[in-house]
Amino acid sequence: MESILVKIFATALALSQVTTAPDALKVRFDRAQDQQLVAQLLRAGCTHMRKAFDIEDINLEDLIATAMDDPQPVAGENKAFHGINFADLQTAYRQFCKNEPVAVPAVDLGDVIDFYNKATADLPDHAKLKGMRLPGASVVLDRRGERFAEVFEENQRRVWMPLADIPEHVQKAFLAAEDRRFYQHKGIDERGLIRAFIGNLASSGRPQGGSTITQQIVKNLLVGEDLTYERKIREMIVASRVEHTLSKAEILELYLNSVYLGRGSWGIELAARSYFGKPATELTMEEGALLAGLTKGPNYFNPDRHPTRAQERLAYVLSRLQEDGAIAADQSGRGLPALPKLVAYERPRRDIGFHFVDQVAREAKSLAGIDAITSHSYTVRSTINPQLQRAVEGALQEGLSRYERSAGRVQFRSAEANLGKAVQRTEAEKPGDKRPAWQRALANARLPLYDVHWTPAIVLDKPSAKGGAWRVGLTDGRVLPLSVDNTAAQRKLAVYDVVLVRLAESRGKGAARAELRVRPLVQGTVVVLENRTGRILALAGGFSYPLSQLNRATQAVRQPGSAIKPLSYLAALQNGLQPNTLVSDDPITLPPLGGGRAREQDYWTPKNYDGGYGGVLTLRRALENSRNLATVHLLDGGIESSPEASLDRLCKLALEAQVYRECLRYYPFVLGAEPVRPIDLAAFYATIANEGLRPAPHVIDSIERNGTVIYRHDPKSSVMISSVDHAAFYQLKTMLQGVLARGTARSISGLAPYVAGKTGTTDNENDAWFVGFTNDVTVAVWIGYDNADGKRRTLGGGATGGHIAVPIFEPVIQAVWANVGSRAALAPPSPEAKRHLACKSIDLESGEMQVSGGRAITECFRIDRNGHILDTQYQLVARGDAYGERGYYSVAPNPYGAQEQRGGYYYYDSNGRYVPAQRDPWRPQGQYYYGQYSPYGRDPRYQAQPPRDPYGREYQTPQRIDPGYIWGNRPSY
Repeated sequence: MESILVKIFATALALSQVTTAPDALKVRFDRAQDQQLVAQLLRAGCTHMRKAFDIEDINLEDLIATAMDDPQPVAGENKAFHGINFADLQTAYRQFCKNEPVAVPAVDLGDVIDFYNKATADLPDHAKLKGMRLPGASVVLDRRGERFAEVFEENQRRVWMPLADIPEHVQKAFLAAEDRRFYQHKGIDERGLIRAFIGNLASSGRPQGGSTITQQIVKNLLVGEDLTYERKIREMIVASRVEHTLSKAEILELYLNSVYLGRGSWGIELAARSYFGKPATELTMEEGALLAGLTKGPNYFNPDRHPTRAQERLAYVLSRLQEDGAIAADQSGRGLPALPKLVAYERPRRDIGFHFVDQVAREAKSLAGIDAITSHSYTVRSTINPQLQRAVEGALQEGLSRYERSAGRVQFRSAEANLGKAVQRTEAEKPGDKRPAWQRALANARLPLYDVHWTPAIVLDKPSAKGGAWRVGLTDGRVLPLSVDNTAAQRKLAVYDVVLVRLAESRGKGAARAELRVRPLVQGTVVVLENRTGRILALAGGFSYPLSQLNRATQAVRQPGSAIKPLSYLAALQNGLQPNTLVSDDPITLPPLGGGRAREQDYWTPKNYDGGYGGVLTLRRALENSRNLATVHLLDGGIESSPEASLDRLCKLALEAQVYRECLRYYPFVLGAEPVRPIDLAAFYATIANEGLRPAPHVIDSIERNGTVIYRHDPKSSVMISSVDHAAFYQLKTMLQGVLARGTARSISGLAPYVAGKTGTTDNENDAWFVGFTNDVTVAVWIGYDNADGKRRTLGGGATGGHIAVPIFEPVIQAVWANVGSRAALAPPSPEAKRHLACKSIDLESGEMQVSGGRAITECFRIDRNGHILDTQYQLVARGDAYGERGYYSVAPNPYGAQEQRGGYYYYDSNGRYVPAQRDPWRPQGQYYYGQYSPYGRDPRYQAQPPRDPYGREYQTPQRIDPGYIWGNRPSY
């Protein structure tokens, strides 16, 4: 191990070269051949330093004599001098400074050369500082132009300020505080080193470094901040080289924009804003002097926590300015100067929109060509609506938790934190604060899930016996009972644990209570898209950003299940079919694509979600109730003449609508087997709302740099779907409206006048969807497990889009109406669509026209050039076949192996269950139900009256919650 003296002399070798021969500086010496050269360099450096001592009026001989007599008064308690043998230093002084022969050299020059060579190996490239612009803090504005977020790299929160824009008196303040001979030295100020050396000898306080501004830049940006002799050697050599490459103005500009000044601010501009609420161009002399004083130690001289220290430091800087003639003598005042008025410091904190801001950075790179949004200080005008964003995140978080609670899947692992020690510390602090220690500790706690919108609470009482009560405290001082229905939580929670709760406000005279919330394992995403513009108004990429930075709205693909079915119906409507066109929901088998010989297993036989089949029904009812078999039947003549041609047409339409970048041509595609990004699915539904105008989803409207717009979103990026006309899109929109009114999303039927949409559920309930739109926005909701750990987790039986995605959609759409646009009925057809449509009253179930009564709805039909409705009701199913099939609904075998057949109507029984009407073909005459067979075939006598349940109420058509996917083969009982 090298002795301290070896390290000191190696450092002296570097110092000697940069002060006496910077143009001929050597970074490597030969141990055997260059010892004499090293000795000469050390002598030259010593001679140069003795002159500097003389200039500073310090008697070096007396200083050495004092140190030799009694080094303790000189070095004091300063750790910087521990381990130094002053006798050896005196010997070295005689050898290299006075050229006296010594019997035993104080140091082996070979060892000095070895240490020096090791320190100077692989020096950083100083030239990269030329023209360097350090990373900056970019500002993200919301859609109203208000500040939403700052984006910056760690320890790089700055706004670059050109030197010409920084007032001269501010520049002088920094030079007076840090490097008053900045314009005289060549990177190393030997006189500054001497002053620091003497100051450290005489004081045991904070050590002085004596580094120039150039050295500080090199330390901060190139060689690092290690407290080693190696770093100091590298720093001096590189600083000398920097002085040959950069001008003094360039060095000072780099320094003033890189120095850390506290309050989370790097550089003069952001510090001026943080401390004084103004730009650096408006700083006064006193304000500039205060900031300059902070360079020595932003925490030690912090004016917020240590105002007296800050005043002393300010007085020092002002006195140096006075000595330099920068200010008049009376400007420095007497005693400690008053601190300039500071603005309140609020640490920039944000608890929403982290996935959104990540998407801003990605979009800036992909669309605006900005490699890193933190490379400069940009102003990004984004599309986010902060109020809606908060509501979206809250709805998703509560919805995911609600699913796990209802499914019995809550897994409590541990509390968010324990504040036991913090409570103890707080009890001893601020005795005048009357708040309980637990309340102060909770208020100061920084929880890991900073973007989860449940309320933090601290456990104050844990029941010691059955019947006891849990109690928690809130940051506002309230103490509430805690509902803990999780066994693991009851066992693991302890006093002073911090948990997340949902506050249930009291009704009437009952007390409010806190309901325990546990981090869910299930994930989800919600995206809110403005239909006409494509602006993403809100985006939640997962349950919590700290837990997972994956943005599931834009970076993940999942099978859409039945949520993709509108694509097939759109193609069918464009092919001339009408919403009342009858389609078979009976079993169907399609041959392998490509023809040729095939094995039996190569044929495709899809199934409905419940394993049954439903005879004949209209296109509208097939889509409303999400019938798989009916959708597949459209491939055989409904879209094109053959299944293969129909599949080709759907692929072309999917690519044109940009639902997919490429389309895999296989039959299960029509039922949602091809994964899709939620944002692309949302854009497709927005296209339906717009009658064919496909918006380009985006989170950035424009980007500015130094007041100049360098990127603006092109409003012409929205494109029309040319292969489908307005009329087909409007027909599809009304059919999707029926999904809420009567179909798989009927749990929110009250929204049907204002919303259209579609549920989706994939194989074995891997994914649950609901995508819905109003006139203004489209909202896409997805729920599922990531399964990134290789474990296969599904949502479980019955966890369909209608059950778990729709309940998340509802509060989101209410927040849309509260923050974006008022609730309004879905728009009528556009003039372009209206020219091709005529609206008539039809029977909901049969599709027959010119009817009235409880089962009549208004349907819009495509018309020919003469204004006549194109009648396609029996184009796919012959009239006779339709009468023969209508009314039956077959299901898979029941638990006893018998094949059940159910009638086409359901009713609510006395227990509130939604059950099918009984069918018994051998019932006595007079008890047949509407539309069912009698022992003698269909009896027209009973088709004149609507069916009635055992309670005399009219039967309702089957309403199942999202029978949504191909491989489900689950009987319904």
